[in-house]
Amino acid sequence: MSLLNKKGLAIRHIPRTDGSKLRQFAAAGVATIHESHERQGLMNPDIRPIQQDVSRAGNAVTVLVTPGDNWMFHVAVELCQPGDILVVAPTSPCGDGFFGDLLATSLQARGVIGLVGDIGIRDSQTLREMGFAVWSRQVYAQGTVKETLGSVNVPLTCGGQLVTPGDVVVADDDGVVVVPHALADTVLARAQSRIANETAKRDRMRNGELGLDIYAMRPRLAEKGLRYFDSPEDVRD
Repeated sequence: MSLLNKKGLAIRHIPRTDGSKLRQFAAAGVATIHESHERQGLMNPDIRPIQQDVSRAGNAVTVLVTPGDNWMFHVAVELCQPGDILVVAPTSPCGDGFFGDLLATSLQARGVIGLVGDIGIRDSQTLREMGFAVWSRQVYAQGTVKETLGSVNVPLTCGGQLVTPGDVVVADDDGVVVVPHALADTVLARAQSRIANETAKRDRMRNGELGLDIYAMRPRLAEKGLRYFDSPEDVRD
């Protein structure tokens, strides 16, 4: 039975990636992880950080909410572990302020390192002061109720991406990217290789070598018809 967007469930046990690997994901950053994951998993750019200069990588605890109702956040808190990131999506679009400083305080006590949500949040200044990192669709003070069931730890769609409980979620100033749990080791290895390669290229550029030569662009540019002239007067056609 598919659990995608299914309501009324709270799943206790999910797969998780260990903390040392999560720290490597965070250090690599969203752009590198996205490229290393074959340019997959990037959430919609409307999911934006409320803070700057913060990078997070954690295991996804998913929260499916009913529009205007944040009841399931409280269910999710109990199921969280250190290193988790809450990933929240409503069953239909809603930008109400589902999340604020009180829930953040409860999550911090469980070791949760951030929230990614296709929702609105509020108390943004206090959240920044607390050091609780958030990526959300908007900031909006409109409150919510606690009346209708959603689910915790079922697959859902957030920011245009499928997120399964236990997936690795990487978030920084560039946005948010999701890596399936089963591919975490493969993507991380590719990211480390990419970082080493870019470090070597950066050193060559710092020493004055041109990207034209590092990337062997000249033959292809010539093939496309690029021509060099010393002055405009030399151009005859």
